[in-house]
Amino acid sequence: MDTKRLIARDLLKIKAVFFRPEEPFTWASGIKSPVYCDNRLTLTSTEVRRDVEEALASAVKEYFPDAEVLMGTATAGIAHAAITAHLMGLPMGYVRSGAKDHGRQNRIEGKLERGQKVVVIEDLISTGGSVLEVVDALKEEGAEVLGVVSIFTYGMKKAADRFAAAGVEAHSVTDFDTTVDEAAKEGYIKAEDAWRLIAFRNDPSDESWIGEKK
Repeated sequence: MDTKRLIARDLLKIKAVFFRPEEPFTWASGIKSPVYCDNRLTLTSTEVRRDVEEALASAVKEYFPDAEVLMGTATAGIAHAAITAHLMGLPMGYVRSGAKDHGRQNRIEGKLERGQKVVVIEDLISTGGSVLEVVDALKEEGAEVLGVVSIFTYGMKKAADRFAAAGVEAHSVTDFDTTVDEAAKEGYIKAEDAWRLIAFRNDPSDESWIGEKK
């Protein structure tokens, strides 16, 4: 079994990715979503955690072999960056969503030298906005950001366009389409409902997927 399918099955098994097309969740923005994603749950399953961290380490080695430091996104990416860095024998740190208002007022935690080659570790990519802010913060401190590695991506066009415009390379160890396919195969969703999920991925603002297929 390839890595994408292994991680997709792991996430489904522990309900880190949970599909509910017949009873959508509502995002803070008001958008209806047929999927709930919480990759923090991978940390509480020793088997899944091992699979995920080994997959992240393998992705960094494959796509960014010159990496010198791993930087996690706050807060969900911190633990994954730490474990992956441990497996790889690399230093790590993390980037806050904003600078502290006390002490040294750091935004980047951990030692980072100018010119060091950095890979950002993220748990989830939807539209890509938050992780690209992290990339910008690292570049402002003089880091050479090689790219981003995440556990899961929705594969949305908006994110792809943003990464392309920023000139940032991004890879995920599994993705939305693979997870939908595995969910249908393993009986987590009805096979005939897979179209709803793909329709949502293609355009989250279009809620025409809700209800019976026309």
